[in-house]
Amino acid sequence: MSGTLKDQPWGLKVLESTVLKCCPHRRVNRMSWHQGGILALTYLAYTCYHMTRKPISVVKNVLSLNCSSLSPPPNFLINSTNRDTWCDWAPFDTENAPALLGMLDSAFLFAYAAAMFLSGFIAERVNLRYFLTFGMLASGISCYLFGIARPYNIHSLWYFVLVQAIAGVCQTSGWPGVVTVVGNWFGKGKRGLIFGIWNSHTSLGNILGTIIAAEFVESDWGLSFMIPGITMGVAGFVIFLFLVPNPVDIGCIPPVPPGYRKFDVIHSSDESSDIEDSGNCNNDVEDRLIYRCAYREQIGVNETSTRSETSPILSRHRRLHDHHRGDAIGFIGALTIPGVIEYSLCLFFAKLVSYTFLYWLPLYISASTTYNATLSADMSVLFDVGGIAGAIAAGVLSDYTGMSAVTCAVMFAVAVPVLFIYDFIGSSTGLGINVVLLLIAGLLVTGPYALITTAVSAELGTHPSLGDNSKALATVTAIIDGTGSIGAAVGPLLAGLMSRWSTWHNVFYMLMSADLLALLLLSRLIYKDLQIYFYRRAV
Repeated sequence: MSGTLKDQPWGLKVLESTVLKCCPHRRVNRMSWHQGGILALTYLAYTCYHMTRKPISVVKNVLSLNCSSLSPPPNFLINSTNRDTWCDWAPFDTENAPALLGMLDSAFLFAYAAAMFLSGFIAERVNLRYFLTFGMLASGISCYLFGIARPYNIHSLWYFVLVQAIAGVCQTSGWPGVVTVVGNWFGKGKRGLIFGIWNSHTSLGNILGTIIAAEFVESDWGLSFMIPGITMGVAGFVIFLFLVPNPVDIGCIPPVPPGYRKFDVIHSSDESSDIEDSGNCNNDVEDRLIYRCAYREQIGVNETSTRSETSPILSRHRRLHDHHRGDAIGFIGALTIPGVIEYSLCLFFAKLVSYTFLYWLPLYISASTTYNATLSADMSVLFDVGGIAGAIAAGVLSDYTGMSAVTCAVMFAVAVPVLFIYDFIGSSTGLGINVVLLLIAGLLVTGPYALITTAVSAELGTHPSLGDNSKALATVTAIIDGTGSIGAAVGPLLAGLMSRWSTWHNVFYMLMSADLLALLLLSRLIYKDLQIYFYRRAV
C-alpha cells in the first residue's frame, strides 16, 4: 500500500528542511520541484538498469575468441592463472560459443519475461521506493557476480546461466516501478513528449554500459561487469533516500484524472486562497509536517462534486482518501482494457528486434567488418544514439497527431527497408555510411518500442473504463512489457542459433519479418485511430 507522511524518504526530509532554512521567504512551486526530482530519479534508476544489461553483449567478442592465434593487449600482465585464458573463456571457447552465449541471453530474458507478470502484481501493492531499492541492489549484486568469474577463474556454464537468470528476475522491478511512479506524478498533457525524452534513459544506459565494458573488455573483462554493478548499488541507495512514489505520500494532490475538469480555488471559501498562494499541500497537525506545493491546475473535481461540496478542502481530503482506498486491478481485468492485448503482442515482435540488436550488434559488426572488439562496441553505440532520437520523435508525433498506433506503424514500415539496406551494404561500405545507417536503424527500431512501453502503457493503465479508484498502471505495464520480454528472449536466442548454423542474412530476414508482424497486429488500432482522425476533421 502507498506510503504515509511518516514514511517519507530520509534524504528528502533533510533536503526539504535545508531549503526551508536557507530560503524561508522564497516562494517555490513545490509540485513542479518534486516532479523534476521524480523525472531525474527515475531516469537515473532505469539508466542503471540498462547499464548492467549491456556488458554481456560487449564481452561476447572476447569470451569466444581463439587466443592461440592472438597476442595479449600491451597492458595485460600474463601470469600462471591466465596464461591460457587471457581472452577466450571456457566453456565459451568452442565452435558452439554463439549458441552457448545465446543461452545466457535466454536465461536472463526468459526469467525476466516470466517474473515480469508477478512483478507488476507486486508493484501495484507495495511501496515502490522499497521495491525499486531492493530491485536495484539485487540487480547490482547479480551483475557483480558475473564479473567475479574472471578473478576467481569460474568456468561452469551453469554458474553463468544461474547468475543471468537471477539478474533477469531482479531486473523486473525496474520497468513497472519507474513507469508507475512517473505516471502517478504526471497528467496526460504532452505525455508522449515527456515520456519520449524520459525514455532516453534506455539508450543512455546502453551507451554507458557499452563504453564502460569496452574500456576493460580486452584487459580484464570482469571489470566490465563489476563497475556497472557497483554503480547500480549506489544508485539504488540514492533512490531509497529521495524517491517519493506518489504525490499523496507527501500530502500533494495527484494530477487531475481523466474526466475531471479544472476547479479554480482562488475565489473559493476560507482556505482556498491559501492553497493557491502559499501552496500548502498538507497541514496535518498530528504529523507536524508542512509541505508547500503550488498546484494552480492540480485540483480537479467533477461537476457533481462542485455543486454538492461547500469546501474544497473537504473535496481534496476525500479524493486523497479515495486514492489510497483504490483497489488494484487483477490480471484478467487488465487484459479487458481496450488495446492491451494488441499492444502486448505488437511489443513481442518490437522487443524481439530491439533486443537482438542489444545483445548481438557488437558481435555482428565485428564479424562483418575488420573492426576489433573495442571499435565494434563503440560503433554499436550509434544504434542507441539513434534510439534516443527515435523515442523523442515517436512521443512528439503521438502527442501532435493523437494517433499512437499510426505512429508506431509508420516507423515499423520504414524500418523494414532500412534493415534490408544495412544488412546488404552496411558492412561493405565506408565508415560514414555505416554510421548513418546505424543511426537511422536505431531511430526506427527504438521509436515504437519506446512509445508502447511508456506513453501507451500509461494511457492504458489510466483508461476511463477503469473508473477513478482502480490502480492498474503497474499491472498493465507489466503485462505489455512482460509479453514483449518473451519476444526479447526469443530474438537473441534465434540470432545466436542462426549465426552459428546459418548466416547473418537470415538473422536480418527474421528481424524484418518481426517488424511486419508487429505492424499487422496494430491493424485494428490503426483503423480506429484513422476513424477518429477523420471524424474530427469532418466536425
